[in-house]
Amino acid sequence: MTEIVQNQIKDGDHCEVIKGTHAGKSGTIRDIKTSKTGQVTITVVQADGERFKTLARNVVVKKLGGANR
Repeated sequence: MTEIVQNQIKDGDHCEVIKGTHAGKSGTIRDIKTSKTGQVTITVVQADGERFKTLARNVVVKKLGGANR
């Protein structure tokens, strides 16, 4: 079962982009940065190795787990 968690972004988590240019893509979160204006940006690495940057507010973190987690 997959649990959806918002506003708890950590390096290495799996996420799905729900808004913006990259909507529909998913991957692993890398390089979390906060800009001078306070916007949190992340780099997402897809399974095929392709990388893209997006705003953290545009993603939903998915915690993968089984019945005994």
